[in-house]
Amino acid sequence: MPVIVFVEPDGTEHEVQTAVGTTAMQAAIVHSVPNIDADCGGNCTCSTCHVLVDPAWIDKVGRATGMEEDILDFAVNTGESSRLSCQIRMTAELDGLRLFIPEWQR
Repeated sequence: MPVIVFVEPDGTEHEVQTAVGTTAMQAAIVHSVPNIDADCGGNCTCSTCHVLVDPAWIDKVGRATGMEEDILDFAVNTGESSRLSCQIRMTAELDGLRLFIPEWQR
């Protein structure tokens, strides 16, 4: 099972295992990762699961497109590596993925 490392703004790391096919948001919710609220339940209609993908992983994860990009337009302090964790579907190749939780979500 792939591992995701969620990093809080203060540097606290939460390493969680999740099944292939689940989303990073689902993994965060199941493992009670703080500050990933997922108010819309993973429907890509809010930005409360906003994360910043570690630059070393952005090419494997990919950048936001379409509706996700539109939703991120309403988020605070987005960057080129901004993604909604509900739109990151886990694969075996993403084992070790590092996602940073933005400061504003605390």
